[in-house]
Parts: sequence; C-alpha cells; structure tokens
Amino acid sequence: MEVPLWLALLAVGYLGVKLIRPPAWLIAVLLLGGFLLADSVLAPAIDSVVK
Repeated sequence: MEVPLWLALLAVGYLGVKLIRPPAWLIAVLLLGGFLLADSVLAPAIDSVVK
C-alpha cells in the first residue's frame, strides 16, 4: 500500500497535536524553521543526510 507523503505527514501531525498538545508557538516555530531550512544553502546537506 502506497500512501502519499503529504497524507502521512498530515496524519502524523494531526495525531501529534491531538495527543501531545504542544504549545501553538512551538508548532509555528517548527513549521517556519522547516520552511526556511528547505530554501536555504543547507538544503543539499540536509537532503543528503535524510536520504
């Protein structure tokens, strides 16, 4: 069974927020930080580590 990555991330994110209840500022920092890192000069290094 193949599940799209966006759907898996959405499900994990929803369950994480529902079960762990992190503060809203932490969610915003993680989302903004991930967005900024994906568009930075560090993106190729992160990509090679993840793969």
